[in-house]
Amino acid sequence: MPEWRKDPIVNRWVIIATERGKRPNDYKEINEGKQSQECFFCEGNEEKTPPEIISYREEGTSKDKPGWWVRVVPNKFPAVNIQGDPYRRDRGVYQYMDGVGAHEVIIESERHITGMDEQTEKQVEEIIWIWRDRSLDLRKDTRLKYIQIFKNTGRVAGASLEHTHSQLIATPLVPEDVRREIEGMREYGNRRGSCVICDMIRQEISEKERVVIDSGHFISFSPFASRFPFETWIVPKEHQYDFTQIREDQVRDLAYVLRNSLGKLTSLIRNIPYNVVLHSAPVNMGDEHHFHWHLEIMPRLTIMAGFELGTGYFINPTPPEIAAQALRETEEIFPIGQRYEREVPQYV
Repeated sequence: MPEWRKDPIVNRWVIIATERGKRPNDYKEINEGKQSQECFFCEGNEEKTPPEIISYREEGTSKDKPGWWVRVVPNKFPAVNIQGDPYRRDRGVYQYMDGVGAHEVIIESERHITGMDEQTEKQVEEIIWIWRDRSLDLRKDTRLKYIQIFKNTGRVAGASLEHTHSQLIATPLVPEDVRREIEGMREYGNRRGSCVICDMIRQEISEKERVVIDSGHFISFSPFASRFPFETWIVPKEHQYDFTQIREDQVRDLAYVLRNSLGKLTSLIRNIPYNVVLHSAPVNMGDEHHFHWHLEIMPRLTIMAGFELGTGYFINPTPPEIAAQALRETEEIFPIGQRYEREVPQYV
């Protein structure tokens, strides 16, 4: 059983993921070579994954069989476990509790492709809908307080399989980074009487120099205080605190902005490793109306070294104004055969 453990100095919680079973000898060699030819996530290999939780599939096809286009399964090596009790216990100066949570994998295509930018906008819409479906379902478990959706692309960014996928980890705690965002947005709202991200959107649209894509419902831009080269945020122009408030017209627009933002990034820098994280309001804790949900795209072009790890400060060698200009001016390049189309139903 995994375990949540609390650092008694800075009150930071960590997951001791016993289910993953890494031992000291496992770290002796870091393999960056090409991955195995066999892919568990490709259509036809459904029996090689845990049983699916949900899938969008063709009518008349069966669970854990071919015929799907987006599929969600439990992580085979979960960091947390749905079993257990989030009751905090003391052991001398230390505090811990069962490793309660949910860890799921969203397989974003039945085809063996490596990035969301290689999908059609229609397929990206389907991925966004299934993110929403899982978020709404998991919050029914009142033990869970936060649902983190994220995507790792490239080994440097933590992806162990190259087949395009995202993940979801639901936790009984609100992550510290999210808590700081909540507190910062609340403090700004109390002081200014407005939402800090709404004000950021207005300023970015006015100044234009850090904007990557300005669409109907969403804007993507390089943040003024970017931590990483080519860091990009995607935010809804309408103030929404909870990702699941997203409407059908917004899903279509988010699919366009997300796919094209990633497409520009991967066209500009070939094989770029990156992480995508979705920050939304906590669940089962009362509404945080001052919060403004958003997606963060974080390329992994620099290494966190001693200064960053020791201070928590980031050093970014590429000004966001230069990064945004380069991304704006970059056209997507799609190899022949990757403009894959399918008529699929909408989920609302």
